[in-house]
Amino acid sequence: MNSADFVLRARQLVKDYRRGRAVDGVDLEIKAGERVGLLGPNGAGKTTTLLMCLGVVRPNGGSVEILGHPMPRGRYAAMERVGFVAGYLPLPERMKVDEYLVMFARLYGLRNPRAVAQHGLERFGVAHLSRAMGTELSSGQKTLIGVVKASLHRPRLMVLDEPTASLDPEVALRVRTGLRELSESDGTALLVTSHNMVEVERLCDRVVFLSAGRVVADGRADEIAQQFGREDLEGVFLHLAEVRDAARDASRDAARDVDRLATEAS
Repeated sequence: MNSADFVLRARQLVKDYRRGRAVDGVDLEIKAGERVGLLGPNGAGKTTTLLMCLGVVRPNGGSVEILGHPMPRGRYAAMERVGFVAGYLPLPERMKVDEYLVMFARLYGLRNPRAVAQHGLERFGVAHLSRAMGTELSSGQKTLIGVVKASLHRPRLMVLDEPTASLDPEVALRVRTGLRELSESDGTALLVTSHNMVEVERLCDRVVFLSAGRVVADGRADEIAQQFGREDLEGVFLHLAEVRDAARDASRDAARDVDRLATEAS
């Protein structure tokens, strides 16, 4: 399989900060239509990996290509076919939903922007919100409209950072159903980060687990649970969080021992 077969291809990504190495040799490959969950406890390197893949953060080592465009040099061309969703991104409060979506459809250079916006609302089951003002939307509805906006231009890759974090079960189901339909009908690949393991198991057909900046598992949810001897992804997540905490405690103990020996030697 050559590089043209991949929507996203990251090789040996490394990122160092003052506090240490956040990402340590991460490989990540996603094909068209794949739905991939990028998981791990806090501090595992998920967000940094995501930002390097999107060309927002420059890696200290390794390479990223999106649709054959090297990042960050080819970011402008690549982002024309990428959608980004995050529950924390705001919506304009003094615009109606359909006005907001039509504006972005025009920015994307799409024909018939009003029809495109209406189709997006219908795909995710929220056509009734078309005339609502931003101030009238709940936090979950705002996230849902963000998903609609990010999918208007039929992206080849959608990156979703905690997309269902503030959604009630009914709205989360709409998001999953719409994203699955988008993936299956348009061949859109999904890269999803989340702390909701159940949501990931329902939406993603493949999972990549990070721990301490490295990939520790890559496969189907049931395969990974079996690999770690756990019942499900939540069990794997909790196990990796325990390993992280144990490593931090050991590091603090070692630092205290060094300080004590230095004091005694002086």
